[in-house]
Amino acid sequence: MGQVFEVVMLLCFGASWPFNIAKSIRSRTARGKSMIFECCIITGYLFGLAGKFISGNVTYVAAFYILDIVMVAIDLVLTFRNRKLDQLAAKEETV
Repeated sequence: MGQVFEVVMLLCFGASWPFNIAKSIRSRTARGKSMIFECCIITGYLFGLAGKFISGNVTYVAAFYILDIVMVAIDLVLTFRNRKLDQLAAKEETV
């Protein structure tokens, strides 16, 4: 039963990332985004996944950790892209 609760927790946390990814794609700006926050989230998921492996309790729950890590990583890459676009836009404004 504990694994079911863990999956629900991961689904609840993971539910926001597709919306965040879509917003990052549409907005084309990194304003309001924190790369430190996203790195902390990825680190937390990695530690949760590592805990599964260390305890020898690797089950289907690990797939949800991986899915969440991938979604946050996609948003992090988009944040890098959008920061670059913000820099280019700022450069064009000064010209």
